Amino acid sequence: MQQLRHAIAEMLTTEVRPEIVAAATVIAERLRGSAVLFYGSVLRTGDLDGLLDFYVLTEGAPQPGLRGAVSRRLWPDISFEEVRLGDRLLQAKVATMPLAVFAKAATGAFADTTIWTRFVQPSALLWIAGPAQAEAVADAIAASAITAARFAAVLGPAHGAPLDYWKALFRETYRAEFRVERPGREDQILAYDPDRYATLLQLAWNADGVPYRQSGGELTPMLAPEVRAGLLRTWRSRQRMGKPLNAARLVKAAFLLEGAARYGAWKVERHTGVPVKLTPWAERHPLLAAPGVLWKVWRARAQA
Repeated sequence: MQQLRHAIAEMLTTEVRPEIVAAATVIAERLRGSAVLFYGSVLRTGDLDGLLDFYVLTEGAPQPGLRGAVSRRLWPDISFEEVRLGDRLLQAKVATMPLAVFAKAATGAFADTTIWTRFVQPSALLWIAGPAQAEAVADAIAASAITAARFAAVLGPAHGAPLDYWKALFRETYRAEFRVERPGREDQILAYDPDRYATLLQLAWNADGVPYRQSGGELTPMLAPEVRAGLLRTWRSRQRMGKPLNAARLVKAAFLLEGAARYGAWKVERHTGVPVKLTPWAERHPLLAAPGVLWKVWRARAQA
């Protein structure tokens, strides 16, 4: 476990552009976070014109009322945040949830697969409240690796290269979740840093006590039949719950996404080139304003 924990701590120190670190600091203070993780496509590209992806982990409980009740059952909360740094406006999609829930989700204890599938992939810890939070986050990311690698052992081939197990895992999790991923998306993920994934699989199996045989560049997990059968039963239950949970989150986001109108306007302008000017009414009622925005985009394209 110590080897895995040390490797994860190193991975979390991935260097990113100083503007992204500055944005993470502002958002941490704005949302009262105790730790901020950065992940996603901009972690790979450094493109500040893209949408930044942050996870803000908090110490407090969800707020009271309807929003808090929904948040306790359908985490994380999603918001669209903007941070101005000099002449540059950075935009971010921010997921917020309690650190304790994040840590438990990483172990695979919940039916939800979101946390451990996302955070077995690269991320960077950009802001922390203190050493205790840094340790808790590193432990949670290590748990994500163990959970993901455990399922990879039964969803992957009988024997194969390390990346074969990760490919199988990502394909299955994409099928389980309510997501539309292009074929080969798992290859794009693994191509970013294949050596990282190859190392991580064996470290996670070692930490979890998964027996395996190594021959040349191939691995063969040697799980007992009853252990394999138990993991497959657990996976099938996760699979059944995947799409309903994701659909519920989409409904939640449609009504409770903070900054939904600004996020929608950003997406429309980025993908169509048509600027969207938001009125105070549209800010308050993004769903009702959507038909008018779509009409404007259609008319602008027709004129062009």
